Amino acid sequence: MRVLVAGLIGGILMFVWGVAAHMALGLGEVGLRLPTNENVALSGLQQGLGEQAGVYMLPSLDPKKMGDAAEVRTYSIKAVRSPYAFVVYQPQGTDMMQMGPQIGRQWASDTLSALALAFVMGLAVVGFRRRLAIAAAAAVFAWLSTMLPYWNWYRFPLDFTLAALVEQLVGWLIAGAAMAWWLGRSERKLAS
Repeated sequence: MRVLVAGLIGGILMFVWGVAAHMALGLGEVGLRLPTNENVALSGLQQGLGEQAGVYMLPSLDPKKMGDAAEVRTYSIKAVRSPYAFVVYQPQGTDMMQMGPQIGRQWASDTLSALALAFVMGLAVVGFRRRLAIAAAAAVFAWLSTMLPYWNWYRFPLDFTLAALVEQLVGWLIAGAAMAWWLGRSERKLAS
């Protein structure tokens, strides 16, 4: 029960921090840019990508053609001379101002993450600082294993990538401190 409560506390705090980080501090917008001509870009997406939702890298090379030296050479030349884009595409958009479902999913994600972290923190040798160190290590681990590869392989902007580190590390330190306090408090009650 103590891990469940710690996870709920951590999930709520991480969610609140995420709201503050995005709404007040703007960390969620670092590295994002507005298009020069949005209508031309959207029209080009519809014409070039069609009706299949997915993630696209432009320019691209069909994996089936990677064994063909001429195709690879042609792609390499095109990749150097062309712009690059990593596009998350949905042919039919949604109103991003209707945030109810997204907010619910984010809270659920934060809470499930906090529950997993609370479980690991609960296994740790007793001590607030050690549990807080676990929270920090988990945040850095998640960033290193997710965001850094996106920067490396998919060319996510460095400022975007570093802002994600700040958001995750600060958030999990805040949530982790409360979770470590709760887990320690619960242990002290059990010992009494």
